[in-house]
This record gives sequence, C-alpha cells and structure tokens, in this order.
Amino acid sequence: MTDSARDAVYWSRNAADVAAELGSGAGGLTADQVAVQLAAVGPNSVEDAPRLGALQLLLRQFESPLALILAFAALISLMLRQWVDAGIILAIVLGSSLLSFFQEYRASTAVAELKKRLALTAHVLRDGAERLVPLQEIVPGDVILLSAGNLIPADGLVLEAQDFLVTEASMTGESFPVEKRPGPVAASTPIAGRTNTVFLGASVRSGTAKVLVVRTGRRTEFGAIAERLRARPEETDFARGVRQFGYLLIRVMVVIVLFVLTVNVALDRPVVESLLFAAALAVGLSPELLPAIISVTLSAGARAMARRGVIVRRLDAIENLGSMTILCTDKTGTLTEGTIVVRSALDAAGARSDEVLRLACLNAAFETGIANPLDAALVAAGAEAGLSTAGYAKIDEIPYDFVRRRLTIVVAGDGAERHEMITKGAFAEVLAACGFVRDGDGDAPLDEAGRTRLQATFEERSREGYRVLAVATRSFRPRRDYDRDDEAALIFRGFLVFQDPPKADAGKAIGDLARLGVGIKVISGDNRFVTAHVARSVGLDAKAMLTGEEIAAMRDEALWHTAPRTDLFVEIDPQQKERIVRALQRTGHSVGYLGDGINDAPALQAADVGISVAEAVDVARDSADIILTSRDLDVLREGVEGGRRTFANTLKYISITTSANFGNMVSMALATPLLPFLPLAAKQILLNNFLSDLPSIAISSDNVDPERVATPQRWNVNEIRRFMIVFGLISSVFDLLTFGVLIYVFHAGEALFQTSWFMISLLTELAVVLVLRTCRPALRSRPSRLLLWSTVAVGVAIFAIPFLGPASALFGFVPLSGTELGAVVLIVAGYILATEGAKAWYFGRLQHGRLSTSATPREDGR
Repeated sequence: MTDSARDAVYWSRNAADVAAELGSGAGGLTADQVAVQLAAVGPNSVEDAPRLGALQLLLRQFESPLALILAFAALISLMLRQWVDAGIILAIVLGSSLLSFFQEYRASTAVAELKKRLALTAHVLRDGAERLVPLQEIVPGDVILLSAGNLIPADGLVLEAQDFLVTEASMTGESFPVEKRPGPVAASTPIAGRTNTVFLGASVRSGTAKVLVVRTGRRTEFGAIAERLRARPEETDFARGVRQFGYLLIRVMVVIVLFVLTVNVALDRPVVESLLFAAALAVGLSPELLPAIISVTLSAGARAMARRGVIVRRLDAIENLGSMTILCTDKTGTLTEGTIVVRSALDAAGARSDEVLRLACLNAAFETGIANPLDAALVAAGAEAGLSTAGYAKIDEIPYDFVRRRLTIVVAGDGAERHEMITKGAFAEVLAACGFVRDGDGDAPLDEAGRTRLQATFEERSREGYRVLAVATRSFRPRRDYDRDDEAALIFRGFLVFQDPPKADAGKAIGDLARLGVGIKVISGDNRFVTAHVARSVGLDAKAMLTGEEIAAMRDEALWHTAPRTDLFVEIDPQQKERIVRALQRTGHSVGYLGDGINDAPALQAADVGISVAEAVDVARDSADIILTSRDLDVLREGVEGGRRTFANTLKYISITTSANFGNMVSMALATPLLPFLPLAAKQILLNNFLSDLPSIAISSDNVDPERVATPQRWNVNEIRRFMIVFGLISSVFDLLTFGVLIYVFHAGEALFQTSWFMISLLTELAVVLVLRTCRPALRSRPSRLLLWSTVAVGVAIFAIPFLGPASALFGFVPLSGTELGAVVLIVAGYILATEGAKAWYFGRLQHGRLSTSATPREDGR
C-alpha cells in the first residue's frame, strides 16, 4: 500500500477508491492486514510521553542536580586519589537511586495496570464481523461504527450516516454540532467545511455512522497541530504545591550552602573538603526521595481506592478528591435509583391515554440518536402493552439537542396517505412549538387559557416527584426530508409521566459527606418541581434554588455570591454547568463534578476533580479524572477518605523530613565556624541521609488519624514553612546542647564528636517521624507495622555502626563508652519530650486558626 491515501486530499475522492487503496472493503480489514498496517504506521496514539521502561526509569534517577553534584564530588575525590571517600559517595548515590527506582517502578507498573481497566475501545468491522477494539489498535482501512457519546478515534471518511451530528470544537472552534454526510467535497474545502470527514478528537453528539479510517495517530489533523482533545489541564493544587515547595527548598538550600562554604574558605579549610561538605549539606536538606514517595503514596492510594470501586485516571486527582469541599451532581442515578419506569400516559385533559403511549413508543423505538433511560422505559412499557412498530416505516428523524430539548420522528403507516410527525421532549419546549391541542376527537387552537391548564397539570405531577415530558404531533403530505423548521404549529397530545424514586440510602450518604466537609450541589436540566421533591426526600434544602433563567440574567459577580448558598440549580442549560463550577471555585471551594453525559464534558474538565462512572459515554469518561464502578455516593465517600489518607501521608513525609533535615543543616551551619573541625564529614552526612530515608518509604503505608480524614486538606506552603522552622529549630536547640555536652563535658575530639552527633542526629530524625506523624500524643496513635519495624531496625543499626570495626573506621566512627551512649539516649529522650510538648502547642494554635478563618478567593482568580 502506498502513502497516497493518507497524504492526498482524501475528502475530495470517492470513498470506494480510498477504501480500495487502503485494502479495505465493506467488511473492513482482515486480521493479517491489521497486523501489517500496525507494524507500518504504529499505534493510533498522539501521546508524546509513553510510560518509561525500566532502564529509562533507572537512568532518570541520576538526572537530578543533587545526584550530579555528588557524582562530580566523587570524581574530584577520585582525581585526588581519595578512594574511600569516592567509593562511599558513589555507593550511597547508587543505593539511594536504586531505592527510588524500585519504588517508582512498582508504582508505575501498578498505575499502568489500573489504566488498562479504563482503556477506551471502538466498534470496528474486522473480517466482516463487528469487534470491540482498543483505540490504539485502530489502523488506516478499518471501518468503525460510531454512535452518540463516542469519541472519534481517527480521521476518516463517512460511508453511511443517520442524523449524524459531531462536535468538533477542538478542531474548528465551532461550539455547535455539525452534521456529517457521505459524499466528496472540493479539495480546497477547509476543515470546518469537510462535511464528509470526521477527525480524531471530535465526539459524536447524536445519530450513527459508519466511517472508513484514513489517518491515525500523529498523521491525523489532530496530531499534526499537536493539540489534545481537551485543553492541557490546568496545574492542580497538588502540582502547584509541590512546585512552590521546591522553590522554598532551593532558597533555603542556597543560603545555607553559600554561608557554610564562605565560612570554610575564610577559615582556610581545604577547598575540596569544603566543597564536599557543602554538596553533602545540599543533599541533606533536600528530601531527594520526594518523587519516589509521591509516586509510591499515590499509587498505593490508587490501588486501595480501586479495590473500593474508585478507579483513578490521573494520580494528582487523588489529592484533589481529598481536598474537595463541594460535589456537583445530577440527581438521576445519584440521588435516585436511576431505574426509570413509565407510570402513566395522559391526554391533554389529564386522563389516561393509550393513544399518547402509542405515539411515545413509536418515537422512542425509532430514535437512533442519544440512548437514554427514558426511551428504554417507553419501549419496555410499549412491549408490556402489546405495542410494536409493525405497520410503520420511519421516514426521517430530527435528533435531540440540548437547545431544542426535544426529539422528532416522522413515520408513515401502511397505506397512509400522509406522514405523521411525532415530537417528544421537555414540556416547556414542546409546548412552545404547539399551536393546537387535541380536545376529544378534534383539535382546538391553543390559547393562553389552554396553556395555563396544561402548565397546571405539568406542575401538579412534577410536585409529586414525577418527571413529565410532553408529546405533540403534526400531519404532512409525504416528502423526503424534514428539519427543525417543521416543528411548528404542532398539536399538543398529552403527557408522559415517569418515576425514578430516591435512593433509600441517599440521605445517609449526603449526611456522611457533609460530616467530611463536602457539600452537595444538584445541577439538573429537569424542572424545579420534581428536583425540589427529590431534594426534600434526601435532606437537601429545596428552597435554596436557582433556575437556569435566573443564572442567565446574572453577572458573574452575582453568581459568585449566590452559588455557594444554593443547593439546587434547576432547568440548567448544558453551557451553564461549567459557569456554575467556576463560580464555586472563585469563592475558594475545591469542586468535584460527577457526570456521565455528552453535555457534562466541559464541566468535568473545569472542575478540580472530574468524576464519571464506568458506563458513561466515552467523552465523559475521557474528560474525568476519577471513574466510579457504580454511581453511588457512598463509594464516592470512600474515595474522598482514601484521597485524604493519601494526601496526609504525602504531607507527613514532606513536613517531617524537611523539618528534621533543616534542623540538622542549621546546626551544622552554626557549628562550622565554632569548631576546629567539620561537625560531620561529607560521607557521614550522606550515610545519615540514606539511613533516615529507609523508614520514610514506609510512610505511604502509615495509618492516618480519623481527624485528618474528617476535613478537606489543601496544600499550604506557608504552613509547611512554619512547621519546618518551628520543629527544625527545636532540633537545632538540642543539637547545640549536644555540641556543648560533647565539647565541655566529654572534651570530644573530631572522631568522638562526629560519631556521637551522627547517632544523635539520626536517632532524632527517626524519633521525630513517630512523634510528628500524628497530631495526637504519639503513644495514642498506632503507626503502621511496616513504618514501626523499619524505624526500629534502623535504630538498632545506628547503635551497632560505631562497633563494626573496619566498616566503622571507613566512615571515621569510633566506639562509644557506656557513659557516652547514656548521654546520647538522654538527649534523644529529652528531644522527644520537647517535641511532644511543642506539637501540642503548635497543632492547638493551628486548629484555633482554622476554626476562625473563613474561605477566601483563590489567588489564581478561578
């Protein structure tokens, strides 16, 4: 096969010729042809960054500036023939990198397995049969079958279409759906005018189609302009927090390292030794395992959440789910059972009507656009009543859209001389298109009094909690095509009454979320009366309501003020959903949005965390960060709690490790000009840092106190800085006390001083993890077994290191006497008691500050 079919202006050519050139036919490609094509053109993907392989991930561990600094230091030591120092530095760099690699590789493998469960698929004709194929395996020449809600997986030519409307704003900027039909267009036609062509990145709004794939992956229009289906996601709270935290560390690191280096040079200490010491200080201050800790913690959280039915598509979203303060959701399937049944069909006078049910069943049975539970309920009711489409032929369909909010089918009965248009949809929109009403066996003009009576019937049923649609008809002389302009002067025929009862446990789930600090906002296109009825039944405030009409008349500033105090947003247009989400964000809330429909995608993208369900349409699933295996608020509650546990453990590592390292580095910076020798050699600093990192890996498995899960948590770099300074300086006070005891009580020389302080600094780092991992007294909060025993194991190793003979001598350590070991234990015990006292004061003040501080607008203006 040549490349001409992909590279030529295929939209101007006959589809059969293009198919023949691609080796395809009515039954699509064969398995052998697919294998050849896949090898030739590669997978159908425009991703720039596939998952790193093991070797690439290993090499990435050595890309950090800190690792490069240490490698450079080792190189200097080798040039100066300081073999032992160079070997120790290289061994520790390699050990830290391998530890980080092992954890990240396990994490990335686990995440990849989760993503496989969420891979999108497409219906493709292969070997003449319809098959479900992963999107990445689609190749040029495939024939794909598309329907409403599908994402379009490649560029191609429309072979067959039935009321096929496509949203391709990502390509053309046109927000309204465009209709696609078979047939060549001029070669010079721009993208927006190619009515016979579909593009990767678009989505099907309504109807069905059969499409011949011509271009895949990077050869598509989408790949050529290097865009994505949705705009590149905004920086999340979590990513923003990590970035700001990195800036904080860099500033502190530069100040301390330059100070120490300057002092050492001023004291005429050896330049190489001073450089190594400064480099080791930089490493000691940095939590170099942070990327691995984040990956391990997030992936462990993702695996735990998947076991509970919450599947994570984007790991950063775990933190966002935990920080969520408002959940926006529709009522159907979330607050209600989602099992819709037809309760009755009524005529215009409110009496039961088999004729209205017959009309509605014809409309639902012939509809080929957006599959929905209302039509499924009508078809089921028709079958139960013995109704069928036998004797009728479908002439045309005017698909449902979210502006008209109605669906029209044109049918012809056997032997009938006229076509019958049957329109079904939202009461207000159908009524607006009516000029007459069926009154008994005749039709009467629909005057204002008649409209008022129909409105009263609609409101009465809606207040009882039923969902009510309207049915209208019109008769035409036969013709081929019908369009929206024909939906005028309709005859109002009656009402369709549906029931979707509230879930028995919805009220409890809402209460549980409220206790977690998550408020529920219902955003529904349904009318105010039925939404209010459902809201009251599940414990929401039915009076705190805004309608779509009221929102449309509001300025953004007014909506910012009103939205947080509103529980129900009713009669909402799809375009207003995103505006509501952004208004809530603007007032300082972290917003989750739960949706599964075609018109939910913009709001899912705008929300801090987009949530969908496994059975949602493709475009909703692809826009979401979190997928629920069942549409259940209790499952979501478990996801929120899991997100908060993951967030809490991530912050534990960052806060505790940084404060401990900061305290030690400040102590060494202060001691450097006062001591006749370095407080620790570079290799001792690196060993200290490596050993303290070993238990830190276990933080991802740690237990989390209930109070840390009870409220939303957000990144706060200022709070991390305060934590680092307060507890870091407490550590420094005890370090200075240690220096005084060693110099003035034990008259320690260089080896004894470095050995003693190495033990004390490392023991305090281990102890502070167990003390500061909880806001409670340490003995009243149980750490995970892995964290506890890894800490104990390293603690035992610390006491053994000075007595290991030749191995100890390599690091410049000497054995300690019983008295000296006793002093070490007493100082560490004093440090633990002081830290416990400071913790009670610190978290007491912090809790008081939180209670007295209200939400403020975001700095980014969202």
